[in-house]
Amino acid sequence: MLVETKGGYDEGYEAITGFWGTKPGSLVRNYLADHDVVGSRVLDVGAGEGKNSAAFARAGAEVVAVECSAAAIRNGRRLFPSEVIEWTHRDAVEMDYPKNSYDVIVSYGLTHCLPSEVLARRLISELQAALVPGGTFILVSFNSGSHDLSAHPGFQPLLLSHAWFVSMFDGWQFQNLSDSILFETHPHNNIPHHHSLTRLTATKP
Repeated sequence: MLVETKGGYDEGYEAITGFWGTKPGSLVRNYLADHDVVGSRVLDVGAGEGKNSAAFARAGAEVVAVECSAAAIRNGRRLFPSEVIEWTHRDAVEMDYPKNSYDVIVSYGLTHCLPSEVLARRLISELQAALVPGGTFILVSFNSGSHDLSAHPGFQPLLLSHAWFVSMFDGWQFQNLSDSILFETHPHNNIPHHHSLTRLTATKP
């Protein structure tokens, strides 16, 4: 059985159902406010408990949610019992992604949990190939800026530069692109901390 260990998120999922809350991330909210996604094919990779997947499903999209944590999927099924989500319990780097198959791909908080830049580059490239031309990629990840990892004991995230992420989408059209600091407190340990994040929404040429 797959277990999410990097970042200690399984501890949070076991302690609290709704560890990340139930509202979708800001980039997903913004996208859904501006787009009709009825019938769209959406892939949410590293879906966690499925708050982004659920938002797309409620809006009428056909959603596949890939997540390596059984605890996260269990919580997601409890939190969003009415939303039609195809939960897939797999490691994202071990999936075969069919080319030109999805209208939207979401990767929220996944890249920094990968073990190497090589795997990160390969996975993002495979996901880009899985998008249809004109499709949208929504990505949020830690980058190499400032971090306080006191709330993540033992976690050694993959910290790639903001410029690295921008370079991975060379030739794409950005609707959103930012390099900023997030201040947060996780509900299972109540330790205030911060992370530097790359956030982007880009359209495939």
